[in-house]
Amino acid sequence: MHETAAITPNIDGWAIGAFAGYLLLVTVVGIATSRFSSRGMTEFFLAGRKLNRFVVALSSVVSGRSAWLMIGFTGLAYKMGASALWAAIGYITVELFLFLYYAKRLRRFSEANDCITLPDFYASRFKDKTGSLRIVLTLIILIFMTAYVSAQFVGGGKVFAASFGMSQMSGMLTTAAIVLLYTILGGFLAVSLTDMLQAFFMLIGLVILPVVAIANYGGFGVVMGELSTLDPTLVDPMALAIGTLIGLVGIGLGSPGNPHILVRYMSIDDPQQLKASALIGTFWNIIMAAGALFIGLAGRVYFPTKDIIPGGDIEHLYPILAQSHLHPILFGIVLASIFAAIMSTADSQLLVAASSVVHDLYEKVIKKGKELSQSQLVLYSRIIILILVAIAIVIGTFASELVFWLVLFAWAGLGASIGPTSILALFWKPTTKAGVFAGLITGTVTTIIWYYTPVLKASLYELIPGFIFGLSATVVVSLMTERPKDTDKMFNEMEVNN
Repeated sequence: MHETAAITPNIDGWAIGAFAGYLLLVTVVGIATSRFSSRGMTEFFLAGRKLNRFVVALSSVVSGRSAWLMIGFTGLAYKMGASALWAAIGYITVELFLFLYYAKRLRRFSEANDCITLPDFYASRFKDKTGSLRIVLTLIILIFMTAYVSAQFVGGGKVFAASFGMSQMSGMLTTAAIVLLYTILGGFLAVSLTDMLQAFFMLIGLVILPVVAIANYGGFGVVMGELSTLDPTLVDPMALAIGTLIGLVGIGLGSPGNPHILVRYMSIDDPQQLKASALIGTFWNIIMAAGALFIGLAGRVYFPTKDIIPGGDIEHLYPILAQSHLHPILFGIVLASIFAAIMSTADSQLLVAASSVVHDLYEKVIKKGKELSQSQLVLYSRIIILILVAIAIVIGTFASELVFWLVLFAWAGLGASIGPTSILALFWKPTTKAGVFAGLITGTVTTIIWYYTPVLKASLYELIPGFIFGLSATVVVSLMTERPKDTDKMFNEMEVNN
């Protein structure tokens, strides 16, 4: 067995230089796209529906992975071993379905009805003239998205603390400042283009580190043998209870409910290109998941007990393992890959939350029927992003949970409310506005109650019952109420061959 001493953070000029180069790159993208994004709401929040298949594929994939993959999932693999694989299988499978079937219908309908946000889609699909559906969706998005963004900032703080010896609070503030800068400047176009760059950084980090770490230990067979010696269940992907298995696979149910993923589908220039996006995105998802899994497994043999890891926090594993095995320049790239995961999600979520407040609440409800300046609305959106960042920092300051679980709670809330209702809205004609109301509220309430009831939370991940109850409530209430009269016309607008 290899003896591993405790490792403490050590700042290196080459690592800082490589990391700084990455930050400069994304800032330049934000500045370069600021003029385009200032033209109007469609440009700021949807890049004018001009993104190509490659950008959409990478942007949708990396915006969905966040600090959860780089920090949380590696920690889960460290703790659970090979059985953590089921979490990746769940979301990869669901997102392949979304690319191939769900995305085309959403993209075609959103263009036909000039929808630039997810609440826009709901309002058009169910003739929400009062704005009540927009208000409920905006509240749900704000509640869970703010928690989600906060988790990204906390994840950034953990990386700075583990890598550069900064306090977690200082690291969190630095992360927030970086995300705020280019999101405010460049809007959705900057976010999507930097997501594409960040996808490459993430892939590099997630491929190089496990290969080097495993090779340095003696090879794959030696690592698996050591894991088996430590605990035979670490190498057995089926060594988990049925409830845990369902909960891990069920993580994928959150994807159709997370607006920062769905708006990517609405932004592609040609919906027929989504099949190509599916292949690109699925490939990227598989490679990144495999890399994160093997980082967790390799980390377990290097650090058999978590107290060897600085702070005893398994979510420090990725940067600490990278620092001890890679050249400082490559270590700087790995740090960039972690921040790529964090920022590619946080920036997207900030835009979704801001669009809900400014476009769906202010423009479509409070100022309904009034002509508003597009440049003024973009300015308001930037101000809202600043406010949301401040709120997320406050939440992150008091967050005591691991990034993995904080993200999963927000992911569950959005998945259980928006997920089943959006699927039914796109694929089931009898769905009604009343049914959607019932599904949104039921999914949200179930998630919160389940999460805060220890005996329920211990039995099953809250997304599963939340999704099931939200789906059931939508179906039952829809069958009891009358659907919009022009539903057939709406479904014709969604047909992929139309």
